[in-house]
Amino acid sequence: MRLFPTLAALLVFSTPLYAQSNTSCGGSFSGFVKGLKSEAVSVGHAPAQVNAFFQSVKKDPAVIKADRSQGVFQKPFIDFSRRLISQNRIDKGKKMSRKFDAIFARIEAQYGVSRGVLLAFWAFETDYGGFQGNFNTLNALVTLSHDCRRPNLFRPHIFAALSLYELGNFDPNRTTGAWAGEIGMVQMLPRDILENGVDGDGDGKVSLKTSAPDALMSGAKMLSELGWRASEPWLQEVIVPKGLDWSQTGPAHSQKVGDWARQGVKARNGSLGASGLQASIILPQGRKGPAFIAYPNFKVYFEWNQSFVYVLTAAYFANRLEGSAVYNAGNPDVGLNGAQMKQLQKKLQARGHDVGKVDGILGARTRLAVQAEQARLGMPADAWPTAELLKRL
Repeated sequence: MRLFPTLAALLVFSTPLYAQSNTSCGGSFSGFVKGLKSEAVSVGHAPAQVNAFFQSVKKDPAVIKADRSQGVFQKPFIDFSRRLISQNRIDKGKKMSRKFDAIFARIEAQYGVSRGVLLAFWAFETDYGGFQGNFNTLNALVTLSHDCRRPNLFRPHIFAALSLYELGNFDPNRTTGAWAGEIGMVQMLPRDILENGVDGDGDGKVSLKTSAPDALMSGAKMLSELGWRASEPWLQEVIVPKGLDWSQTGPAHSQKVGDWARQGVKARNGSLGASGLQASIILPQGRKGPAFIAYPNFKVYFEWNQSFVYVLTAAYFANRLEGSAVYNAGNPDVGLNGAQMKQLQKKLQARGHDVGKVDGILGARTRLAVQAEQARLGMPADAWPTAELLKRL
């Protein structure tokens, strides 16, 4: 059982959470660890503590394999959401909502985060706490920091874990979690735990692995700190008119809700949010597929996870857990397979677009590039790539 300190304890803990980055990724693993140890000592961590913390650390090839094997994110939204959302997850989510009703009520009152939002994360991250991961957390963080794909994302969490260790609340040998270093029922990284850990059950400690109230309250606080706007909507299914200017759709474009309404956008059920809210129209599989209106809180999801298809599915599932109907899948045009998507990304790069890594995933930057090329070619600019677009490029 891993127990984490209360926020009050952290406020009086003055040791720096992490050092300035001057240990380059790559090179020998032992040399990299030696550099981390030197940095930790240079900012005030006791040498004996540092040596003990890093004593058993080792590179974990399984972590790198997991990082490189995220093919599920290549799936389009309809397939991805149907894979993640099952009737069992919906039923269990409703059961958990009833079981922890008092905690969710506290969260809604204190942070303004609706229960469906946290239930969706809880379900997707660990199946409501049932599968929290068995990767050694320190090994995972150091391995990913040594790897040069995304070192700066993981590196600060090594030093946060060191701070937890010095408080007696992190075991380098026994603390486990997901392959990317997240810990607990809603999968939070060490630095997030330090900054947002909440004792939700009142037992004087924060245990994100064993206490649902602690995990849920901590997750809500983190969302609040990331900019969640209290008691505002996040996503809603809509009906869009056939004559909508498709080039103005997508997360990168927004208008006031009232402006969308005047263009013929309607809520599929109920009514749209406040007319003064900024919002984007999301067409995950183009103008012929599902359609959503995304409010300011939708952007906060990307601070939790940067995958477009994951974020949209999590936001939609939050609505389902609160009683919304199954979305209208429509009849979208056939998309591209993984090989075709990589070919498309290469063509987009050749035209000067920044699509990031050529990985076969229709991420935010690839969508923007697709939309720009569709507009240039006089095609409906709905950001959904098809074989016709690939051919015309």
